[in-house]
Amino acid sequence: MGKIKKKLKKIRIHREGTNTLLYGAICLALIALVLWFAVPSKIPFCIFAVLSGTVYGIVLNFYRCPIRYFNSEETEGVVVAPADGHIVVIEEVDENEYFHERRLMVSIFMSLWNVHANWFPVDGVVKSVKHFDGNYHKAWLPKASEENEHADTIITTPDGTDILCRQIAGAVARRIVTYAKEGEDCYIDEHLGFIKLGSRVDLFLPVDSEVCVKMGQATTGDQTVIARMKIR
Repeated sequence: MGKIKKKLKKIRIHREGTNTLLYGAICLALIALVLWFAVPSKIPFCIFAVLSGTVYGIVLNFYRCPIRYFNSEETEGVVVAPADGHIVVIEEVDENEYFHERRLMVSIFMSLWNVHANWFPVDGVVKSVKHFDGNYHKAWLPKASEENEHADTIITTPDGTDILCRQIAGAVARRIVTYAKEGEDCYIDEHLGFIKLGSRVDLFLPVDSEVCVKMGQATTGDQTVIARMKIR
């Protein structure tokens, strides 16, 4: 694979939230108008305005998608955080679904307050994309990685290394969106997908990768360097 030219995308409000925000705003506006003109007392209107404004603000915050570019042109061997959140797992595991070998697993838990867009963690080519139905355990539990509904994207880096990025649904999150398509080039700075509400993203890397984060550390999608892989 030759040098990859990035194709950056600018998104401020994620497209997954466009209809929700639009129709929600229309419904709230209609209810507010009814309360304003049909109810003599303005107290119900004021209460509704405060509550609905708060809820709408939370939803708007959830669907925000800041414009981000990785701060280095050198991406060879670099693994960038695919999501905002906190590191909840750093350990070696036996990965028997795809690689049938020991892998370094790094997991990011995404709370309700985090940006929920997911970015590609490496430059490369999408080798496979698979979706699995499953349970909805709390996303930070160890068993969530294998038992919960999840979507697996395997990416082959320019030097031929395969890594696995797993999007996992949580106890509240019930929809995983994956934009990755098998056979397509993928790039750091582009969106891998989106997970609605609290959830988790796991990375399965070669065991000789140099980990650049620690347990409990906050991550910023497309910014925080998770690990550096040895160039094969």
